[in-house]
Amino acid sequence: MIKSILVALDGSDHAEAAVQHALWLGDRLRATLIGLHVIDIVSIEGSFFHDISGSLGFEPYLDFSSKMREALRERGRLLLETFGRRCAERNVRCDSALEMGIVANEICDQARTADLVVIGHRGVNEQFSTGLLGSTAESVTRKSPRPVFVSPMRFKEISRPLLAYDGSQRASAAMHAAAEVASALSLPLTVLHVVREGNSDGAKVLEEARRYLQSYGLDLTCEAVGGHPHERIVDVIDKRGYDCLFIGAYGHSRIIEMVLGSTTEFVLRNSPCPVFLAR
Repeated sequence: MIKSILVALDGSDHAEAAVQHALWLGDRLRATLIGLHVIDIVSIEGSFFHDISGSLGFEPYLDFSSKMREALRERGRLLLETFGRRCAERNVRCDSALEMGIVANEICDQARTADLVVIGHRGVNEQFSTGLLGSTAESVTRKSPRPVFVSPMRFKEISRPLLAYDGSQRASAAMHAAAEVASALSLPLTVLHVVREGNSDGAKVLEEARRYLQSYGLDLTCEAVGGHPHERIVDVIDKRGYDCLFIGAYGHSRIIEMVLGSTTEFVLRNSPCPVFLAR
């Protein structure tokens, strides 16, 4: 069960929504939140080059690197203090950590002692990211040793979760997570299986899910639809108003995904609701 939730803070609007989701989950699951702010080492290195140019006479040398480091540390402390106050207001247990390094790597390292990682869909440097998913978020979803909850920009209480299930090992991990969370939050659960053309095992896959989930006593709905999984999953979420998707982590090597594409990646980039990525 989820009892420790790591939430990444960077002061962006997306991180704000992630904090709101983490507070909501922490309150209802009686979990401890760990607020993490990482001072991006790239920012420090950038100022290092500024210092070098100054020392070579291109501009006045102002010890810009140490001043930047100090300013970033102070900003991080303020973010974590605000986070602590918000947790106290909600009577949610919390802890905090201020680290320096490559943001995604530090998040994944801290995730080793958490049950769930909550991050925003994009971050404070979203204008420099490509595509619809921030580079840090994409890296964390690929490398995190724990499940990752990717929050969209706007917070909404979860009431209608959806599980995408295809019978694979990674989908089984998502099914276990969905069952635990839906049961703990007293929520209904819909299981969706997308049947590819020429594949006739839809009923078998759904029966497998039904047998596993019935022991949780959930208000359960199971259905199969035809089409391409990545498109149909997002389409069902859009049209039926589901507000949280449980899905398995990446199923292929990065090279194969570059050639064939990834259902997980497409859903992460296009889902209008939070995505709980299980491993």
